[in-house]
Amino acid sequence: MHLSVELRYPAAVPVVGAMLADEEFVRWRAARSGGDGAHVEQVDVTGGAADGFTVTVRRTLPTDQIPAHVRSFVGGQLEIRQAEAWEPERDGERSGTVSLEITGAPVRLTGTVTLSPEGDSTVERYAGEVKASVPLFGGAIEQAAAEAVRAALAAEESAGREWLAR
Repeated sequence: MHLSVELRYPAAVPVVGAMLADEEFVRWRAARSGGDGAHVEQVDVTGGAADGFTVTVRRTLPTDQIPAHVRSFVGGQLEIRQAEAWEPERDGERSGTVSLEITGAPVRLTGTVTLSPEGDSTVERYAGEVKASVPLFGGAIEQAAAEAVRAALAAEESAGREWLAR
């Protein structure tokens, strides 16, 4: 299943890139985007905003927002491992790759992420494929996972806007 999500931030690409490379922000955003019952296990940022950087986050989330017929496949909580590898800024834009894996569930998201200027703002675009390797129920699991990713990214956008407003 294809997934496309756009997030908008009221700042220039270099400012948003610096925010995304800030370990304090990444930890704070991960804690906020998981909702009640979420727990951030690990955050690592290597490299820096001026160059390329990699962000790795491991967190657990409750499964109460997942439809009941899918919950039986994943249990009471999800362990999510997310990695983003960002290239240095080029021609006013940044690009990278994203990988998200739900441990213990047969679900994986792989794709690209970009930061592009739009007026005085920056648009962060995620594009990728959500795959579930479960016979018969794969489509339902992919749909539920895509909705959960969209909700988490919307929460990350809100957190980013709040961080930039400080």
